[in-house]
Amino acid sequence: MSTVTSSLNKWQRKKLCSLFNHANLSLLFKASVHGFNATIFHQKCNMQGPTVIVAYNKSGYVFGAFTSKNFAQSGQNILDDKAFLFSFNDKEMKEDPLRVVSGNPQYAFVDNGLNFNSLVFLYNNSATVYSNPGTYQFDPQKMHGNDLQLTECEVYRVEGLYYFVLWRTHGETLEKCAPSVSSVKQARFLLVGPVGAGKSSFFNSINSVFKGYVSMQANTGTAGTSLTTQFRTYYIKPGSVVSHVPFSLCDSMGLEESVNNGLDVDDFASILKGHIPDRYQFNPSMPIQPDSPHFNKSPGLKDKIHCVVYVIDISKVNLLSEKMVDKFAVFRRKTNQLGIPQLVLLTKVDEACPLVAEDLKNVYQSHYINKKMQEVSTQLGVSLSAVVPVKNYCQELEIDPQTDILLLNAVVQMLRASLALFPCLT
Repeated sequence: MSTVTSSLNKWQRKKLCSLFNHANLSLLFKASVHGFNATIFHQKCNMQGPTVIVAYNKSGYVFGAFTSKNFAQSGQNILDDKAFLFSFNDKEMKEDPLRVVSGNPQYAFVDNGLNFNSLVFLYNNSATVYSNPGTYQFDPQKMHGNDLQLTECEVYRVEGLYYFVLWRTHGETLEKCAPSVSSVKQARFLLVGPVGAGKSSFFNSINSVFKGYVSMQANTGTAGTSLTTQFRTYYIKPGSVVSHVPFSLCDSMGLEESVNNGLDVDDFASILKGHIPDRYQFNPSMPIQPDSPHFNKSPGLKDKIHCVVYVIDISKVNLLSEKMVDKFAVFRRKTNQLGIPQLVLLTKVDEACPLVAEDLKNVYQSHYINKKMQEVSTQLGVSLSAVVPVKNYCQELEIDPQTDILLLNAVVQMLRASLALFPCLT
């Protein structure tokens, strides 16, 4: 018997997988092979867990529906708050897929055929779609180009969805954490740390999570002196999971031991207070002055820093010199004086522990990682709960769900640390 193969091309598969944070897809049903028949669909797809229906038409649209529930041919309305319809087409390759959730999750789909109320696939056991926006509100032109004749219809089991659900949960948490002050659209997090600790890499990694592919927007490297010579504010473009990203990441020069190198404590204080604008060029030997044309004399809350994040390579915790520890102490005191929350990110956890390198899910089971977290907690004088382990994207060509989860967890902790300024989470 010949193997049944997917009709998704490489670009289409990547688009579809981006909706599930790149979980695996396993083909269960293909109408051109098994028949445009709902009964056969149920024979192939019942009790398979989370599935996605993928329909194709001659107009170049790839559209369909996802449910996290089992099909069981019960004939009942099924509650599924994670169900959604989607669409993309060859003419809009650079656009994010259209994603439409149900206005009433209690009626996500009818468990009899491929019936998502507003879209019914294989309608009357034929190569057609019934379309009537209602429970799911959408523009028919954008969903399927008003072309209801199918050239193909497939159903895939979505595997590894545990990570997708966690990722979506984090995404929903991010949306709930929009700053509660009307003048502030995004919380601002300042990344501070020694040269080569992974500050810029952390931004690139967070950006990659939302883009759905590995992105290298900020300069990174292993030079002996800081590659970041400007103050930069990086904004994350919303992806398919969230409509608004309630934070931005600010990058600065790396910390260095010598007095006239690296980020100056006076410049650091000016950043915290909102006096330094984006793209300001640092001069380590001369901090910014109030009479400088670049100095923001009247910063608002939206210009200030809402959480300071110290970034440290976990394998170098024991190698921090006394001068560097003292410098951290000076920066911490200045931050405390301004009442700004502080966290520590421990990067490169996979390089520090073979158990974690084998499986990132072991990061909180690793005695070595826990020991390093306790050491940095003691050295810097922060609580253990304020120390967060992460892995950045460095050499990878594709994103990974387990890496994404650690990264998003770090962002959620930053938002939670900012509760004093933005009381949005309970």
